[in-house]
Formats: sequence, C-alpha cells, structure tokens
Amino acid sequence: MALLQQLKSQFVCQMIIWYVFLVSGLIINLLQICTLPLWLVSKQLARRINIRLGYCISSQMVAALEWWSGTECTLYTDPKSYLLYGNENAIVVLNHSHEIDFLCGWTFCDRFGVLGSSKVLAKKELSYVPVIGWMWYFLEIVFCKRKWEEDRKTVAQSLQNLRDYPENYWFLLFCEGTRFTPKKHQISMQVAESKGLPKLKYHLLPRTKGFWITVQNLRGTVAAVYDSTLNFRDNEAPNLLGILNGRKYHADLYVRRIPLELIPEDEAECAAWLHKLYQEKDSFQEHYTQTGRFPGPTVSPPQRPWALINWLFWACLLLYPLGLLLAQLISTASIMTILASVAICSAVSLGVRWMIGQTEIDRSSSYGNKEVPLNNN
Repeated sequence: MALLQQLKSQFVCQMIIWYVFLVSGLIINLLQICTLPLWLVSKQLARRINIRLGYCISSQMVAALEWWSGTECTLYTDPKSYLLYGNENAIVVLNHSHEIDFLCGWTFCDRFGVLGSSKVLAKKELSYVPVIGWMWYFLEIVFCKRKWEEDRKTVAQSLQNLRDYPENYWFLLFCEGTRFTPKKHQISMQVAESKGLPKLKYHLLPRTKGFWITVQNLRGTVAAVYDSTLNFRDNEAPNLLGILNGRKYHADLYVRRIPLELIPEDEAECAAWLHKLYQEKDSFQEHYTQTGRFPGPTVSPPQRPWALINWLFWACLLLYPLGLLLAQLISTASIMTILASVAICSAVSLGVRWMIGQTEIDRSSSYGNKEVPLNNN
C-alpha cells in the first residue's frame, strides 16, 4: 500500500493523468465544434450528444477524486428526499470554502446520473479556459460578468434557454459569489453590520440577485432547491494537487430538499429567505465543528463505474501513440527530438500548474476583497 501511494505521488504518473485529460479534452472540444451544424437541424439531439461529450471530460476529474485518490463521500439527507435525487431538475446551493468543492459537487452529480447535463453560474472569464471552459460553452453553462445591469438580461435569457432541456440537470449555485477567505469574510461581515443583517461565522453574505433571477427563470422547470453544505473530516484542507498525489480525503455533504414553491417570488422576500437560509447553513457548520458530523441519517451513494471506464478508454487510446513516440525518441536519440520533447513536457507542466492554480484559494478571485462596502442585494 505504501509503495502504491509513493507511486501515485510521482511526477510521471501525474503527467500521464494530465496528458490524457488535456489531449482527450481538446479532441472532445473539436468534436463539440463539429456538432454546430446539428444545432440547426435538431437542437435536442445536439444537446444530448454534447451531454455525453461533456461527461467524457468532467468524469475524468471525478475518476481522479474517487478512484485515484480514493476520496470517500458521505451524504447526510432525508431518505425520502434521497429517492428524488437525479430524477428531477434542481437548483443546488453550495457553500464555497474549499479548493475542490466544485469537484465534490461533480462527484455527487455523477453518483445520481446528472453530471453530463448539470449547469453552473460561472464567471465569464472561465469560458476562455481550454477544455473545461470550451466544454461549458456547448453545455449552455450560464456565464456572468458580475455586473448586475449587464447580467440581468443575459443571465435571464440563458436560464430561459434551459426550460426545454431534454434531460434532468442540477444547477449548481455558489451564492456567496466567491470562495471564502478570512479577508473576504471580514469585509462581508462589515457589510452585514451596515445592513443590519445577522453575522455569519462560516459563510460570506449570499448574493441574492443571482439566486432570485435563477429561481424566477427556472420556476415550472425546476422542482426544488437542494441546500447543500460541504465539509471535510479532521479539519482537512484538500486541494487538487493533493488529489493528483493520491491523497485520500473524506467529504461530508448535508443536503436538504426544499420545494421551489416554498421560495417567495417577490425579490425582497426572496432575498430575506436566502439570508435566513445562510443563517441556518451557518448553524449546520457549527454543529459539524462541534460534533464532527451533520444532523440526520447518512447515506453513501454508490460509485458508478463509468467515470473510471471513460478514463481507461482515453488512456488506452492516447498512451499507445505516446509510447511509440518515446520508443522512437530512445532509438534515434536525436538532440533536436529530445529538446523538442523536453520543451513540450515543460509547456504541458506549466499549463497544468496554471490550471491547478485556478482552484487555489490564495489565487482565487479578488471579487469580495475590495475595502469598500459591497452591494449584496
């Protein structure tokens, strides 16, 4: 076991994982571009194809979390609600405190069969990131500029486009707008004090406008809000580099199903409802901090083999030509070939480190860091 763990931490193994991910991702992006003419003929067929193509990319990261690092996931939820997960459209409200919280969200999407079709409200800059961002474009992910006057119409239109989506999906929403850091929390609580709102200990104030516009435009299509609070045992601070090193974590996720009709339609009332929700989420986090668990019964959704099968398929497809290239390199021992190979490996390594950096808390968005009162409504 120790030998296997040491093997997982080797740079060569990590490069193989990223090589398969990047090359297969670019191939899939190309295939997605080829579906553009199909949108004119059959929009729903094009959507279904892109759901499968998107799954081929995102499930590789799920495979890294579940099968490579062996991270375990425990779900705290009502057994009656559990039966509905994956069988209805839902808005999933997540806390944003960990570097891999998005990946854990994807893991639960995969376990309930909605990974390929699920959506997220993401900042516009991510649409330019190769592989993931380009994949999201074809999956009709909702992008925003974080400028309300510009986003109000574009976000609403993007959400309206999802009303006839052909398969069940979860819309993952980080209402805090940015990842939790002590500095952002301090500023956010200053805003809470100025607005007469109760202070939160483990969360930033939620951005209510994005939540309200999402709920309003998906009414009649989405059945419920899944209030989700994620934590890791033993005060772990997991990151993507740890996953690549094969480090095992244990995630706990508390989910409450709230029927959408219970959420007020009026914007001000909806904002007050969301603030109350985050006060409750804070109490759940406090309970976890004190007891090491969330309230309620636990369920362990079974792992699905498809993420691993998908990665093995792409690994077999792409590692064979790489092996031939390395064999030729060794046999010829050409200086130019060796230099070119070193340059390519260095470029891939830098590209991978840049992509990992996008998930790191200390390099996260500066949104919420400004030393001025923020408009949280």
